[in-house]
Amino acid sequence: MSWGTELWDQFDSLDKHTQWGIDFLERYAKFVKERIEIEQNYAKQLRNLVKKYCPKRSSKDEEPRFTSCIAFFNILNELNDYAGQREVVAEEMAHRVYGELMRYAHDLKTERKMHLQEGRKAQQYLDMCWKQMDNSKKKFERECREAEKAQQSYERLDNDTNATKADVEKAKQHLNLRTHTADENKNEYAAQLQNFNGEQHKHFYVVIPQIYKQLQEMDERRTIKLSECYRGFADSERKVIPIISKCLEGMILAAKSVDERRDSQMVVDSFKSGFEPPGDFPFEDYSQHIYRTISDGTISASKQESGKVDAKTTVGKAKGKLWLFGKKPKGPALEDFSHLPPEQRRKKLQQRIDELNRELQKESDQKDALNKMKDVYEKNPQMGDPGSLQPKLAETMNNIDRLRMEIHKNEAWLSEVEGKTGGRGDRRHSSDINHLVTQGRESPEGSYTDDANQEVRGPPQQHGHHNEFDDEFEDDDPLPAIGHCKAIYPFDGHNEGTLAMKEGEVLYIIEEDKGDGWTRARRQNGEEGYVPTSYIDVTLEKNSKGAVTYI
Repeated sequence: MSWGTELWDQFDSLDKHTQWGIDFLERYAKFVKERIEIEQNYAKQLRNLVKKYCPKRSSKDEEPRFTSCIAFFNILNELNDYAGQREVVAEEMAHRVYGELMRYAHDLKTERKMHLQEGRKAQQYLDMCWKQMDNSKKKFERECREAEKAQQSYERLDNDTNATKADVEKAKQHLNLRTHTADENKNEYAAQLQNFNGEQHKHFYVVIPQIYKQLQEMDERRTIKLSECYRGFADSERKVIPIISKCLEGMILAAKSVDERRDSQMVVDSFKSGFEPPGDFPFEDYSQHIYRTISDGTISASKQESGKVDAKTTVGKAKGKLWLFGKKPKGPALEDFSHLPPEQRRKKLQQRIDELNRELQKESDQKDALNKMKDVYEKNPQMGDPGSLQPKLAETMNNIDRLRMEIHKNEAWLSEVEGKTGGRGDRRHSSDINHLVTQGRESPEGSYTDDANQEVRGPPQQHGHHNEFDDEFEDDDPLPAIGHCKAIYPFDGHNEGTLAMKEGEVLYIIEEDKGDGWTRARRQNGEEGYVPTSYIDVTLEKNSKGAVTYI
């Protein structure tokens, strides 16, 4: 089957067919391009989704600890890898399919144009040969008619008796001239006819079959290229299937790694305060005042018992706020973590000591390295000046001393909290109120704090009877305002105990900065919290210590 022999007279049809083939190729290339855009957008949306739900990791406290959270973040990582594979699919299609199609379409257009031009030139040459043959034929036909007219004129004059001999001779010469011209045109026509037949045979049996064969090969190559691109389109997807399967397997493994028991234990470890449940409240016998005897000993005994009950009552009041519904402490985190419950404070202090030990080890290693380098410089002065290392050595030694002091300080705090945790059962029943408040300074939740304003108010030796249950739900008296401040910068106040403020907002100062960079403030609606001292412009009242202003 050949286009040259079967379709020798279908030049225009082949022209349209080859153009349709190129248009179809370009249409498929457009389809691949749109598929690439879909893959790229899909991968981009997946990455944005992963970025949206991934943790910010701004601090160690926000790192995921629960197995369900860790599994979810592992799934996000696998999904991010899956998005990367979609990008690989898009890149592979763009390089192997779309780019190849566009290059091939350009080459195909050039080749088609060349073959069609050759076909048109061959057709134009055949048309020119046919015109030459047709012109010689018409000229030969015209000369033959002229020769016939000359012969008829000669015969008429030759039969005419009145015609002169000269006229007859002239007619004869004209006949001979026309006959000779007709013979020449006849020979010319025969030559042109023979030439045209030869060119026509060559055109339809040699030139056109060759051109159509090239067009056929071009069209078949186009079809093969489409087949290869179809296969490449599928291979781009198939190549990433193993990696995508691994991503999905990773998601399944992440789901299997969720351990509800471990998460429950982690909740206990995270929120365990270390306190023991509060003991029973002592019985307060108010009937002693009704059935009072005349005996002084009884009265004095009653007073002594009353004093003992008051002491226990005060202790109960201080200790009663360790229960579940106590108020949360206000203020920022303190350096010794005394704002936390004992168990959590112990963990935080232990973590800090471990970090300080690691930093101390680094500084010690750096000091050893500097000393070795100094020894090398002293033995080989050409390598460097030993004195140039002295500032760095001094700085390292200062850092080591500072870290050792920090470790010692934190270890002292750790020993303190461990000692308090061990002796808490005995101390809870102690009647020494001053010792209890000074050593513990327990916040409303039972956590330790250095803020004296959160201590149990009232004289330690108060002998009056009062109702402990009413005190449990009464708010502390608001602290007096000692000045006011204006916010220079806005503050979000996301952390517990802080107070959000807007730029230009005016607040009341109820506690000055104690050197930790935080000032305690209050709004007009009574909301209190800590704000950064560097964010506000503070104005203290002259008689702030004596003034008692409630907002």
